[in-house]
Amino acid sequence: MNRRAELTQMYKEIKIIAGVYQIRNKVNGKVFVAGTPNLKTINGKRFELQMGTSYNKTLQQEWNEFGEDAFEFEILEQIEPKPGVFFDMKDAVNKREEHWIRKLEPFGDKGYNPPPINNG
Repeated sequence: MNRRAELTQMYKEIKIIAGVYQIRNKVNGKVFVAGTPNLKTINGKRFELQMGTSYNKTLQQEWNEFGEDAFEFEILEQIEPKPGVFFDMKDAVNKREEHWIRKLEPFGDKGYNPPPINNG
């Protein structure tokens, strides 16, 4: 097997794990909570912040102010598909993200997420 085919096969065999993570500011305790179908995207979020391109302006501003060492990335929950049944991973990620946002309330003085929209 040539190297390219070998690498392609290895890539296909990598297990993709969905979940919810937080980025926590160790200086002031603020958190950003996000769900993702692939927890490896956490590295992309770190890279965005390092490059100064995060869409979350408040998080980016404090990252620039306090520095990378003031932040830690933590997986709050991994989401495993249910075997043998139809499993909507996107829906599961959204529901678990909502759960953690309700639990941690990461808005205002406590975080970087936008406050929930109050319908009603």
